[in-house]
Amino acid sequence: MLSPMDDYPIHQVAEVVRHVGTSDRNFYDRYYFNCHHGDPDDPWLIIGLGVYPNLGVSDCFAVVRHRDDHIVVRASRALGADRNDLRVGPFHVEVLEGLSRLAVRLEPGHGDLSFDLVFDADGPAALEPRHFQRQLERVTFDTMRFVQTGRWTGSLTVDGEHFDVEPETWRGNRDRSWGVRPVGEAEPPGRRAAETEATTFFWIYSVMRFPDYSVIVLVQELRSGERIMGDARRVWNDPDREPEWLGRVEHDVRFVSGGREPESATLRFVKPDGSTIAVECRPRLANYIGFGTGYGLEEDWRHGMWQGEEKVESQRLSIAGLDPVMAMFCPVDHLSDFTLTENGDDLAGRGLFEFAVIGPHDQYGFTEFLDVAP
Repeated sequence: MLSPMDDYPIHQVAEVVRHVGTSDRNFYDRYYFNCHHGDPDDPWLIIGLGVYPNLGVSDCFAVVRHRDDHIVVRASRALGADRNDLRVGPFHVEVLEGLSRLAVRLEPGHGDLSFDLVFDADGPAALEPRHFQRQLERVTFDTMRFVQTGRWTGSLTVDGEHFDVEPETWRGNRDRSWGVRPVGEAEPPGRRAAETEATTFFWIYSVMRFPDYSVIVLVQELRSGERIMGDARRVWNDPDREPEWLGRVEHDVRFVSGGREPESATLRFVKPDGSTIAVECRPRLANYIGFGTGYGLEEDWRHGMWQGEEKVESQRLSIAGLDPVMAMFCPVDHLSDFTLTENGDDLAGRGLFEFAVIGPHDQYGFTEFLDVAP
């Protein structure tokens, strides 16, 4: 039952490392990365690798938006004893220097995508507030996550086109999260289905990169606007400077007609003294991460679902061919431009604007699950 990691003084409970401190089937441990050149004609790449100790599964995906193509490679395997083995089929994540440098690879020959990339952090990793939700008596979310911006180096091939990835121009962010959230095969809802109303999931998760710092914004709301989570922090490149709380987040989202995709948005951070910082968000390129990657849109491939000892698949879809109704049931990762206004000065940035409004939301006039913007 031992693994090589048990030789390190890292234990948190009276178990070997391969056994986590809860028997909840939904415990997970996950990496997320994104990589972009900033030009909408260039690839917008997202990668995820998850470990599900109580389901005995590890899986990985890569999804790239390249012009009008949505290309996915995904893999799943039986989880072994060695938690330091971050290989899933043709995928490999390697921690070269903790909280600073990581490598991600996808071997060629498994679809229209491959890469060999190294992420170097701009500054310190920032720990976000704990995410906790309970539905009736069941804890459905109890997670921690940290986030970090950085530069990419290496090579990327999409549909036979090769890209030299250079750190001066290829940027992105990565995060690590762990804890309890719904994963694997769907569970029988039982009493929760009879006594719990369908809840709204309003979500903004934005990681903005500016020259000297990053701004990280996190908002989750119910239909009424009641906050499950809400935070905005400035994380300086200088590791000796503490992250700065920017204030309560207020949002004003303008939608593309006929759907729920953001055309633009204004975020305001309001301090108790009334001082305000405003950010204009302009989405430029959407990556529909719900399609093909395991986030729950397909019944036959979900994060943590048992696929056998090892399975590798690829998909190629057109953006125009994606089901617009299904697209409303999962967050979308938008490569975005930002303009931050503080003390009368404007500062330009770029990064991630992840957004979803699933279900009714009073502020924006969505009264039914499938309402769309006029």
